[in-house]
Amino acid sequence: MAAQLGASDCSSTAIHGRVRNAQSLPCLSCLRRPCSRLPGWQRHIHHARRPRLRCARSQAGAHVAVTAMAAAQGPVVVIDNYDSFTYNLCQYLGGLGCKHIVLKNDEKTVDEIRAMNPRGVLVSPGPGRPEDSGISLQIIRDLGPDVPTFGVCMGHQCIGQIFGGRVVRAPSGVMHGKKSLVWHKGEGLLEGLSNPFEAARYHSLVIDKDSCPDDLEVTAWTEDGTIMGVRHKKYSHIQGVQFHPESIITSNGMRIVQNFVDAL
Repeated sequence: MAAQLGASDCSSTAIHGRVRNAQSLPCLSCLRRPCSRLPGWQRHIHHARRPRLRCARSQAGAHVAVTAMAAAQGPVVVIDNYDSFTYNLCQYLGGLGCKHIVLKNDEKTVDEIRAMNPRGVLVSPGPGRPEDSGISLQIIRDLGPDVPTFGVCMGHQCIGQIFGGRVVRAPSGVMHGKKSLVWHKGEGLLEGLSNPFEAARYHSLVIDKDSCPDDLEVTAWTEDGTIMGVRHKKYSHIQGVQFHPESIITSNGMRIVQNFVDAL
């Protein structure tokens, strides 16, 4: 080098200034030498840079790991039972930053969906009865044990039927755009909600409370005992709600969808 630093020039300010102006440095690879073999002024740089380099490598490694993990996970598959409410649910998922894809209930086979490695499955509301819901029943039966599954309205009824319950006419008749108070156990999808809370109802069918299968536990209900939520006892990530969390009438709707996303 053209000049050497004296002991009085070893302050951090002097060293950083020296590095910025040292156009004649032969190679920064000297910083990789063992510290004991470096001149005094270079040892200061060596110690100053090492933690920063380790931190940078650590952060880069963590970023690569997170990116790889995200790439390996598939989307949440939303089974659309030809219902406009499906896209309100998708707006909630999107607002929570949840990657998802919408498939009509007759668009793909269960095996094709399985090959997508879904993080979760959401079975939407829809007209008619569970047997009119395309692959909805089959996907709950075949993927539900392994993949978090959330059924809304008809999707909820599909959960009840596929595990042995009966779907019958609601004792209160057609509930179209009406709200009811819903009581609940405060678990799973319903964790952290007020109790009771107001929920929007758009349905004329319900899971029959007298034939609710042993595999399912009732997690939510109305004052007259109508089932408003169920959860599988063994596969607790299979859950459904009869009401519509995506409706503005439902006071805790976004929190319910968030609970689903958080559990993925």
